[in-house]
Amino acid sequence: MPSPAPPGTALSTLATYPLDLVSTRLKVQRQLQRDGSMAAADAYAGVADAFRTIYAREGGPRAFFAGLGVDLGKGVADAGLWFGFYTWFRARRLAMRRDVPHLSGFEELAVGAAAGACAKLFTTPVSNVVTRRQTASLLDGGSGGGDDKGDSDNAARDLSFGEIISEMRRERGVLGLWAGYSASLVLTLNPSITFFLQQVLKRALVARERWDEPGASTTFLLAAASKVIATSATYPFQIAKARMQVSAAPDDKGEGGRSGGRDNIFATVLRIARAEGGKALYDGIGGELLKGFFSHGTTMLSKDVIHRFIVQLYFAILAVLKRNPHFRARLFARIKKAREEARERYLRASSSGAQRTPPGSTLCQGCS
Repeated sequence: MPSPAPPGTALSTLATYPLDLVSTRLKVQRQLQRDGSMAAADAYAGVADAFRTIYAREGGPRAFFAGLGVDLGKGVADAGLWFGFYTWFRARRLAMRRDVPHLSGFEELAVGAAAGACAKLFTTPVSNVVTRRQTASLLDGGSGGGDDKGDSDNAARDLSFGEIISEMRRERGVLGLWAGYSASLVLTLNPSITFFLQQVLKRALVARERWDEPGASTTFLLAAASKVIATSATYPFQIAKARMQVSAAPDDKGEGGRSGGRDNIFATVLRIARAEGGKALYDGIGGELLKGFFSHGTTMLSKDVIHRFIVQLYFAILAVLKRNPHFRARLFARIKKAREEARERYLRASSSGAQRTPPGSTLCQGCS
């Protein structure tokens, strides 16, 4: 189960970031109104209204990219860490089953989820910083209004990465940096479900002889459709995660006086449904579905394009070498010389290391 390549991840993040920012604000605005951090008059009516309001009140197109730099780094780190952990877990599992050369569908899902959980352990604090930057102008009165409010919003958006981390530590302690991690554990199933659905759709809708090369448009549509379905199934947990990330204190009281900060993710989802209705669990889903459609489609399309480019470059180099035997001979001679020099340096280093080994050490026992 391949992970989206970091270049594809960065490209899709850049292309869909305004939708991500709008979707995040729609997820948390209901809670901010209940907390008194946002006036009801400042609430967005939907995705289109959010785009119009942000553009008009917060300085034009630039406002849609608050926190982009941090999110780009997080996205690339997420993809790289996921792929590393996935490769390691998968290799370990295959080593335990030497008689079977592949994993079952369930095992692929489990390995993907485990890899995602490990990756999120490292990137959740960064994700919380991104969410704080995206929602900064909603806090303390919303995104519009007078000069004092605008100054407060600008100050919030201008906080550095380290300052936001320090602010979260003051509010919730060190563990507050991992607010929403329990939701991330559930959401780690999303990429696995997405890939599984993509394979199912490909086998159901694409002719067998085109499975390996379905084409750019088909790859985009299959990847995007599978992402939309998976996102719809896990969206309530995204709502709960976003609310945890913007909550200022760990002891905010939920229904019945229970500490909202100590609830597990399932209790949080259930409490939101009971207190605000099932509709609250799908606030802003339109923006999230649009983002998922274009983001995953762009990522997988970019991955295929990059893969094809590397393969074509490889064969182009082979063709050049075949047409220029003298150049090929010189190149191979240099490679051989460099390899021999590296081997000699390694042997010299090993020899000098052995000479420095103290007499009677365990390394010398039984050498004779």
